[in-house]
Amino acid sequence: MALTLRSSTSFINFKDSSSLKTPDDYSGMVCFAQIRPTCRLRARNSMQEAPISRERPSQLEGRKNEQGEKLHGLPAPRSQNGSRVPVFVMLPLDTVSVGGNLNKPRAMNASLMALKSAGVEGVMVDAWWGLVEKDGPLKYNWEGYAELVNMVQNHGLKLQVVMSFHQCGGNVGDSCSIPLPPWVLEEISKNPDLVYTDRSGRRNPEYISLGCDSLPLLRGRTPIQVYSDYMMSFRDRFKDHLGEVIMEIQVGMGPCGELRYPSYPETNGTWRFPGIGEFQCYDKYMKSSLEASAEAIGKKDWGNGGPHDAGHYNQFPEDTGFFRRDGTWNSEYGHFFLEWYSTKLLEHGDRILAAAEGIFQGTGAKLSGKVAGIHWHYKTRSHAAELTAGYYNTRHRDGYLPIANMMGKHGVVFNFTCMEMKDEQQPEYANCSPQGLVRQIKMATRTAGIELAGENALERHDAGAYAQVLATSRSDAGNGLSAFTYLRMNKHLFEPNNWQNLVEFVKSMSEGGRHTRLPESDTSRTELYVGFIKGKSEQKINEAALV
Repeated sequence: MALTLRSSTSFINFKDSSSLKTPDDYSGMVCFAQIRPTCRLRARNSMQEAPISRERPSQLEGRKNEQGEKLHGLPAPRSQNGSRVPVFVMLPLDTVSVGGNLNKPRAMNASLMALKSAGVEGVMVDAWWGLVEKDGPLKYNWEGYAELVNMVQNHGLKLQVVMSFHQCGGNVGDSCSIPLPPWVLEEISKNPDLVYTDRSGRRNPEYISLGCDSLPLLRGRTPIQVYSDYMMSFRDRFKDHLGEVIMEIQVGMGPCGELRYPSYPETNGTWRFPGIGEFQCYDKYMKSSLEASAEAIGKKDWGNGGPHDAGHYNQFPEDTGFFRRDGTWNSEYGHFFLEWYSTKLLEHGDRILAAAEGIFQGTGAKLSGKVAGIHWHYKTRSHAAELTAGYYNTRHRDGYLPIANMMGKHGVVFNFTCMEMKDEQQPEYANCSPQGLVRQIKMATRTAGIELAGENALERHDAGAYAQVLATSRSDAGNGLSAFTYLRMNKHLFEPNNWQNLVEFVKSMSEGGRHTRLPESDTSRTELYVGFIKGKSEQKINEAALV
């Protein structure tokens, strides 16, 4: 028996909110047919495939004689635990419409039925600030989300909800545009320093600057108060579902919902992979904080702005005086600035998570926070791209353990991306190491004693990507994964081969990632990394397999 319905990659596909199309403008046929999978996945033991080493990779800024450099002194691997890892699937970014309604409910209903039959634990959805509170301060519309919660419950699935205090649009994978609430944009137009600003004065409207966290600049409320009121409204609206259907609240803390600065914005081609990005500390509130910190240690000149020699968005570390091998990142001034910049980010996360902890305590729902997987230039000494994003992680310093400790203080799950990536798939010139970065995160979260959950950074359906997640999910070295959320549900997921791979992946994760085989076809260099996929035409298939 086959169930046929209309669906689409994205329920709404628009560039900006002024040119919306109705859901009926986007349709395609999806057929769920009952067939049996024809293959299984197997992941090699992660210790065989990506051995833990105390030596740095051989290519550091092109120098072959530095193979003895240590990578954060990783401890010996732990024993395997083989525990079940539940799999969630992210729903489309525009699951709820600009009007506040659930988009294409019939298609969503059939999709949830398919996911349930595949053994998926549940789904994740963004609760957009720009949709829920768009009609004015403290005026919330949760109706579209309420319809989704009921539908998810009816299918026996669980729900992860993201408190999305950022704009949608302008980053990797963004298929639609959902700006911040209009009344917030109005305040920004009056006071542009409310948003992050780079050295050249470019304003970024993705997220409110953390520099004004405690200032009543949003019609008498501070940003932290605004976020808290939003979360309290959500809690009160869905109190009967928290801990029963809504199992996790992921608290947004920056661009893309991640605890970071918007150091690599793709809007209008500002940043391209693998650029180092730029520091975002030039709004007047951040500058005031920097000035005060410099004066407090008797170094007033250090408070005149960020590093003058940190380069531009699309440069490489060696092109700059600050990030090059023996640059000023490792000077007394560099230590001061990077400590201030990263501490401001940590304090921002601490403030939001403390508020969330107080609001959701006793509801039965877990809290999680997301950290970006910035793996380019990871093999260099300075880790430039991580530094501009606010992660003070270098050859000499572990920048992720302080984040893990801060999250641990509030009982928060550490959510991390790029779980599907392998070093060999990255371009050599970018000095990437997603596997090394993931190993470091696993160790940091184990040391902090907190749970680690994962996501894939790019939309991939191939067996090789799933196999890498299976290997990463185990606790052979550091923390295993407590859950994995797959990015993202769309029409491509339901194509026959892609669907079969997902079903087998979910089954393998339910077995703790054991007894699976990595396909021989996963031996080619696919050049897959954040922000870039080598262009290939995709076969358009409308029939999807439901096992």
